[in-house]
Amino acid sequence: MLRRLRAPIVLIALVCLGGPRHGSAQASQVTGSGSDERVPPGAFLGELTWTDAEERLASAPLVILPFGAGAKEHGPHLPMNADAVVMEFLCQAAVDSLPVVVAPPVLHGWFPAFRGFPGTEVADPAVFQSYVMEIAQSLVRAGAQRLVILNTGIEKATGLPLAMVAREIRVQTGTPTMLVSWDDLETAEVEALQEQNWGGHADEMETSIHLVLQPHLVKMELARPGERRVSGPPGPGYRPGLFSRDPGDPAYSESGVSGDPSLAAPEKGSRLLAIMTREWIHSLRAFSQEPLRR
Repeated sequence: MLRRLRAPIVLIALVCLGGPRHGSAQASQVTGSGSDERVPPGAFLGELTWTDAEERLASAPLVILPFGAGAKEHGPHLPMNADAVVMEFLCQAAVDSLPVVVAPPVLHGWFPAFRGFPGTEVADPAVFQSYVMEIAQSLVRAGAQRLVILNTGIEKATGLPLAMVAREIRVQTGTPTMLVSWDDLETAEVEALQEQNWGGHADEMETSIHLVLQPHLVKMELARPGERRVSGPPGPGYRPGLFSRDPGDPAYSESGVSGDPSLAAPEKGSRLLAIMTREWIHSLRAFSQEPLRR
C-alpha cells in the first residue's frame, strides 16, 4: 500500500508558492485540489470497497498504474527504496489534485544496469512486461477509461518494457494509454539547480530529493562523488549504461553512484520535487482530455 506523505507535500507548497500560507490548504494550492485536503478528489484503489471501486474505475478520467523499484542500489548513502518513495510522492500529489484512481504499485521490475548490486529485480524483461500487462488489462476490464503508467525509472531502462505494455494496451483494447517516466518530468530548470559537472544516479539531485522525503535514511557522511563513466566519443545511437562490478570493465563502479551527492541540499530537493510535481500534474490534466473510443 502507498504511504501517505503529507509533510513533504507542504514543503513543495512553500517552494512553488514562494512562502508559507495559512492552514491545511497549503498542499492543495500546489496541486489544485481545493480547499479541503482531507477529502481529496482522487482515491487509492486499495482503500476502496469493491462497490466503490467499480463506480470510481468507470467514472475516473484516469487510472494510474505506478512502478517504482522497491529495492535498487542507490549508492552507499541512499536507501534502496528511493524510486518507490518518489513514486509514492507523485501518486499522492495526483490523488490530491485530480479525480484519479491509483492502483496498487508494482515494486519489482527490470533494471539490468544495477544487477551486480543487492536488490530485488525481475531479471527477465519479458516476465516483467507480461506481469505489468496482466495488471493493466485487469484495470481496463474493470472499467478504466484512460490508463497512465508512472515509471520512476528512466525512459530507456525500465521504460522500455513499460512502453511495450502501453502500446499493446492501446492496440488490443483501444484504451488511451500514457507512459510517464522520470525523464519526462525534468525540464531545463533542473540543469540550473545543479552544481555537479555530471551525474545521473544517486547524485546531487536525487540525494537532494531524499533529504526532503526521507532525511532520516540518508547517510550524508557516506556521500562521495562516483567514478566518472568512461565512454568513447559521442555520436548518434543508444548505448545502454551499466554499473559493473568487474574492475576490468570500463563501466566499473565501486559505489554505484554517478555524480556528486556531497553537493546535495534539501532546498534543491524541494525545488526539483516542485518541478516534477508541476510537470506530472500538467501531463495528467492534458491526458484526461484524450478522446475516448466510441
